[in-house]
Amino acid sequence: MSGMSATMSGSGSSPCRFAHYFVICGIDNETGLEPDALAGENFDQSPLKRTFKSKVLAHYPKNIQCNAFDQDAVNMLCMPKGLSFRTQRDSHTPQFHSFLITREDGSRTYGFVHTFYEEVTSPQICSAMQTLHQMHQAEHNESAHNCPSSSSSSSSSSSSMDSLASSLGEVESPSSTSSSQGGHTSCGCSGEGYDSVRDTLYVSKAMCLITPMPFMHACKGFLSQVHRAVISHQPPPLPLESYIYNILYEVPLPPPGRSLKFHGVYEPILSQRPGVGELPLADFPLSEAFQLLGVENLVQIFTCVLLEMQILLYSQDYQRLMVVAEGITTLLFPFQWQHVYVPILPASLLHFLDAPVPYLMGLQSKEGTDRSKLELPQEANLCFVDIDNQCIELPEEFPQFPNKTEFIQELSEVLLSFGLSPEGGNTSPEPAVSMQTSTLEKELKSTSLSELVDDRRNGNLGGEALDMLELLQGNPTLERLQALAKRTGVKVARLEALAAGEEGVGGRSPAEEEELRNAKLNVQLREVFAARFATMFADYESFVIQNSPDLESWLTNREQMHNFDKASFLSDQPEPYLPFLSHFIESQMFATFIDNKIMSQWEEKEPILRVFDGRIEKARLYNVRAPSLRSSVYQKCTFLKESAKVEKTQAIEQRLRKIDHTAIHPHLLDMKIGQGKYQQGFFPKLQADVLVEGCLLLQNSMAFWEWDKAPPPPIKPPKKSFSACCLKYVQEARNLGKKLRQPKLSDLSPAVIAQTNWKFVEGLLKECKMKTKRMLVEKMGREAVELGHGEANITGLEENTLIASLCDLLERIWSHGLQVKQGKSALWSHLLHYQVREEKNEQLSESPVSNGQEKRKPESSVGLPALRVSLIQDMRHIQNMGEIKTDVGRARAWIRLSLEKKLLSQHLKQLLSNQALTKKLYKRYAFLRCEEEKEQFLFHLLSLNAVDYFCFTSVFTTIMIPYRAVIIPIKKLSNAMTTSNPWLCVSGELGDSGILQITKNVLEMTFDCQNLGKLTTVQLGHDNSGLLAKWLVDCVMVRNEITGHTYKFPCGRWLGKGVDDGSLERVLIGEFVVPCSDDDGGRGSKTPPLQRSPSQIRRISITSLTGRGNKPTTVQIQESTGEAVNNIIKHFHKPEKERGSLTVLLCGEGGLVWALEQFFHHGFRSARIFQKNVFVWDFYEKAVAFVENADQIGDLQETPEPLGLNCESFCRYVNAINNMPRNIGKDGKFQLLVCLGARDRLLPQWLPLLAECPVITRMYEENALLRDKLTVSSLIAVLETLHDFPITLESSLTKSIEL
Repeated sequence: MSGMSATMSGSGSSPCRFAHYFVICGIDNETGLEPDALAGENFDQSPLKRTFKSKVLAHYPKNIQCNAFDQDAVNMLCMPKGLSFRTQRDSHTPQFHSFLITREDGSRTYGFVHTFYEEVTSPQICSAMQTLHQMHQAEHNESAHNCPSSSSSSSSSSSSMDSLASSLGEVESPSSTSSSQGGHTSCGCSGEGYDSVRDTLYVSKAMCLITPMPFMHACKGFLSQVHRAVISHQPPPLPLESYIYNILYEVPLPPPGRSLKFHGVYEPILSQRPGVGELPLADFPLSEAFQLLGVENLVQIFTCVLLEMQILLYSQDYQRLMVVAEGITTLLFPFQWQHVYVPILPASLLHFLDAPVPYLMGLQSKEGTDRSKLELPQEANLCFVDIDNQCIELPEEFPQFPNKTEFIQELSEVLLSFGLSPEGGNTSPEPAVSMQTSTLEKELKSTSLSELVDDRRNGNLGGEALDMLELLQGNPTLERLQALAKRTGVKVARLEALAAGEEGVGGRSPAEEEELRNAKLNVQLREVFAARFATMFADYESFVIQNSPDLESWLTNREQMHNFDKASFLSDQPEPYLPFLSHFIESQMFATFIDNKIMSQWEEKEPILRVFDGRIEKARLYNVRAPSLRSSVYQKCTFLKESAKVEKTQAIEQRLRKIDHTAIHPHLLDMKIGQGKYQQGFFPKLQADVLVEGCLLLQNSMAFWEWDKAPPPPIKPPKKSFSACCLKYVQEARNLGKKLRQPKLSDLSPAVIAQTNWKFVEGLLKECKMKTKRMLVEKMGREAVELGHGEANITGLEENTLIASLCDLLERIWSHGLQVKQGKSALWSHLLHYQVREEKNEQLSESPVSNGQEKRKPESSVGLPALRVSLIQDMRHIQNMGEIKTDVGRARAWIRLSLEKKLLSQHLKQLLSNQALTKKLYKRYAFLRCEEEKEQFLFHLLSLNAVDYFCFTSVFTTIMIPYRAVIIPIKKLSNAMTTSNPWLCVSGELGDSGILQITKNVLEMTFDCQNLGKLTTVQLGHDNSGLLAKWLVDCVMVRNEITGHTYKFPCGRWLGKGVDDGSLERVLIGEFVVPCSDDDGGRGSKTPPLQRSPSQIRRISITSLTGRGNKPTTVQIQESTGEAVNNIIKHFHKPEKERGSLTVLLCGEGGLVWALEQFFHHGFRSARIFQKNVFVWDFYEKAVAFVENADQIGDLQETPEPLGLNCESFCRYVNAINNMPRNIGKDGKFQLLVCLGARDRLLPQWLPLLAECPVITRMYEENALLRDKLTVSSLIAVLETLHDFPITLESSLTKSIEL
């Protein structure tokens, strides 16, 4: 995709050429047979199946300035598994495959390879093969009685990567199966033997074209024609040099939006390039990718690519790997894959799978190899795609693509309209030679009439003819006749076309038809994907943050800046899209897309961005998006897609029908007599002097260079990418291989990889720093924003995304440089090893705690025994969770738990402190064995202790959790003891524990119940039995025994009849206790604690009304009411999943009840009547009595209607509360009335009633706020603002009230 920019960089004429190099790879007769050690040698294989080094035998021209020739990389990718030998018994079908090379600056060069077999003429090589075979036979006979199977070497291999290499080193081309039909397949002897007298030996040779853009069809056509010329009985019309010279120097790149015809050996070849407003060039047939995998699988892989996971493609066929990889990256428009991209991974680069970064790679599978035998370094975040068996293995948790079902449906409709099955069908890999087969069969299978009308040759079929076709299908005799007719029929069609003067319209060859059909289908499928992104990101520009005056200052501060307002963007999206979008906007490809957008204000827009912005602009003109801004209803982007589809398919057809340019015909070159000699079946030794770019070029150059008038765009500063490292590794691996004589992979890897992995280690550390910083900044919310750190409070969804990406990072760090892989999660596997060792040590030493492995966590709370800090204990908690079925899941749960307990850094430090274990599990170059980086990494993780996470509690909502509760009495008046039977009910955001009886005078209990989430309230009471039935309680402490989270529920009141407010049960509001950390890392940087419940001092001073303590001023009272109402409104403005507890905002300290209590206490007559406390509830009861009394006398008959209704509702509520079976005391009743009034929107209606009730003069001073009309009316206005919100009450508050 970045080919476009790549083609124009560099000076001189070469960038405008269609092809940069023509290359021949094969066996070097001088050096003979060299075993390819890097490709993973396996000496148990028959010599014919071993890998031998191939060489670049020739390449023309020598070099091009803008695209330097990389001999090692080209050789490796032309023949990824080295040379392959055959005898006359094997199949010699030529194979076609493509590859690409990603250069340092991120631009790509494409290679197209035609591999065929040529007879070996060198007697030295034949005799060497014979010798190898005899040695193998002797060895095999010797070991036959000892060892039943010859392929056991891989199992004893020391390194998993080595065994991977050896299992892949035996790779054999799919077509060579015919040879192993003898009964001896297990040992590779006799049936597959080679005898130089009896057998003819053949070896593979590859012709390759290297081009700046992926013109796959044209290159495939050209190479297959060259091969046809080599094996044909007649020599070609001109020497091969003429055709190769022509394509290298005389065929230009088609300009954008134009088509070009040039000449192969026998037939003309067409190629065309999309225009400026069209989607970038993609010549690989998407139909093949969809048929290989099926729509659903492809959409899942596509999602994994968007989320930047590790994707490994697996197939026997190189071209399939390339078609799927290029197909998927093509569909990413307008985004581009930013990480390691190696669609064909040569055997010598297998250690690359160890890369702890996102990658998209292709691996060739050995025929008959079982997937289970393939050992991969890391699988926690891997999407494994077995193309040949049409099956995929997906990572465990990842969000689905928005509207996936409807999206798949739309893609299926496109495929069906072309007569293809959406489920996909495993088409056999086509050999390159049979490329010219007609598409008539496929055309006939499609029952769509429009398709037939579209096809010029069948345009005259009427309805009857169609019925006839359907009738004739499937008849074997007729099919043979049809095949015969087809061979002649094509020519007939062409003659008729010529007669009608329609050359090039109706007279397209079947291959051209196929190409046109592929191009049309490509456009239609890509338009569906592009339309999804255009809908999803229609308003992305509004959220781009442009805050730099010039490019230089932007580049300087790029790392520190926020370029995109993620929080606002997400808040603008439909709910169902959020899980996917919140992950996707954290990806590198999205960041790069936004960077390009920002840079486009200073330099020319990237072509891809220009096309995408054009799309969005067009959609706006037609107002496609506006009405459905936040709807997640799937819209087929009909207008856009239809218009685009018609435009683009017409454009393609137009270009292929009316050729814009024809290149110079191949012509005789100035060759010496006797050169260019033809020998059937052998590729000739080309004349280098005529193929080296020289003066000949100048004579013909002017013919086409002037087509592209535009000057080349300025060369961009190179983008550094991980993929850029790939080719360096190739060279380093190769160079090292030259110095060492036949080294084993295990000897070689550490040395090579130590250098190359350094970049990965640095990259992982940087990523860790970025992620922890982002988690901190997001979590610290408002506080951080005030300090200038960018975006405001984090949403629960974003928090989950960031934690998931931290889990993924830890998995990648733990799987980097593994010696031997065990299980899918490297982190969990390490933890299990550690657990086994520690448990052994525990059994050996009598006292398990004495070895310092487990500390007790200091507890700030009184009364709760300290909780043991133990890595093993946390593992056991996870192991006991039946809900989690996989190792990857267990590792993630353990990370979440450690993060919630603020022990992640400490636990991992402890895990890595066992150096013997780390050395045993990891190679020297692994991240976990780089001391300095490891320390920094643990330090970054330690910074996360500064904030409170509930990422374990909030995710695993159905698990059973042990809780411990302690009731702490106030010990004065010896009332710590009580004769009554206490009970307790704990409630949280996810439910409550039910009533729990507590053993008398023990006051402590543990109980198991399903996760309650964050704890909100405790109901505490007793049954008032016995002589000592009065009880003064300080507080209740409750702790979650898994996460260690402790909540304090302050009380500070009596429970008992005839004491305090006569309450036998109270609802206490919880506050989260911040643990005092023994680590310095957490000090002084805590997030503010959650809303706390009223403290006992406040409770006692207000209720006993003895005038002690500072009474709040009128201004403070009014402010606190406003603040309480404000907090409730803010609560409802948060997304539903992130709101937390409303109970705390109603009944907690600073809550609504507390504020109104202050209001009603202002000016309340505080004298005790006969030493008995007076409560606000007494005023309410008197008011009710007065109203009811007046009602009976008939005084209220005169009152206006609404006031009468208000009186009625007020009396009904007060009486209902008084008639409850619960003994909640007078303050408890006041609290309940306020909560019910807020819920049912009655508070503002009751206030005037109370303010005007005559009882007020007896119970309130003259200056009381309740007697000030202005204050009352402003309070009513404040309370009315709550009417817009649906206030719901916890069952612990409203239990057993009958209204």
